[in-house]
Amino acid sequence: MSRKAKKGATSLSIYLQKIYWKLVTLKPSAILLTILAVATSVFLLGGGIYDILEQPAIAFISGGRVIPYYPQALNEQLLGESIASMILYSLGIMGLLLIYQSTKYAYSPREAYTTLLIGLLLLFIGWVIVEFYLFPSTIKPFQP
Repeated sequence: MSRKAKKGATSLSIYLQKIYWKLVTLKPSAILLTILAVATSVFLLGGGIYDILEQPAIAFISGGRVIPYYPQALNEQLLGESIASMILYSLGIMGLLLIYQSTKYAYSPREAYTTLLIGLLLLFIGWVIVEFYLFPSTIKPFQP
């Protein structure tokens, strides 16, 4: 082997060894791991795997009217339902985060109280609408 080839092979092995050690000793931040875990759980709870594997139908819009496609079996869902549930789960998680953040404002009771109320409101709205999606027959519309 020529001298230039040996030097190139040596520098390549050193370069690969440095990359390997950077990957082995990589320590991602706690915030990044938390965001990744929350996003993964919202995706799984919202039916993301089902959406990818089954490619569910969507509601059709024709002439300004929404014509929904009703599934033939109980184990089917529409894509809009899945996206809506992911948004509502995210809304509830944002409410929980605001409730947690309200504990950090002990020096400012008004700000803490406002943040707590907004967090509770977001959590309650997300919970009520998710319950309506899960059990539509138990919540009846208001009829005067």
